Amino acid sequence: MSLDQIDRSLLDALTEDGRASYAALGSRVGLSAPAVKRRVDRLVESGVISGFTVVVDPHHRGWTTEAYVEVHCQGTISPRVLREAFLQVPQVHAAATVSGAADAILHLVAEDVRDLESALEQIRVGAASVSQTETSIVLSRLIHDRHGVAGD
Repeated sequence: MSLDQIDRSLLDALTEDGRASYAALGSRVGLSAPAVKRRVDRLVESGVISGFTVVVDPHHRGWTTEAYVEVHCQGTISPRVLREAFLQVPQVHAAATVSGAADAILHLVAEDVRDLESALEQIRVGAASVSQTETSIVLSRLIHDRHGVAGD
């Protein structure tokens, strides 16, 4: 599907406020509320928008420790196997395979350092080919998404 400028503006507006009304979105992109609804429906049907979700600040859940973890594996392991292993660890907030020395990088959010340590142990044991992890604990988030500055 080819996106025009209105679609791009609509996606920007939805990214900033996924709860905005069709009328509010319409005033931002220059369309009526029914026209915005039709466009949003088309973007959903075509897979451009894959869903709507609520993003909760982990600190409000009592999860105050964040870390990025490089995962190094022995031999060859498929991304599917790594994904399945990482899904078993509730502290894994995001995971990706990467180029470079590491095979994957994880973003972990944990209650505290002890909970982080437990998650790291699960990661090392969960995928048999994990040989090493390198962990960097987040001290402060400077930018938490492309639209905002963290206030932590």
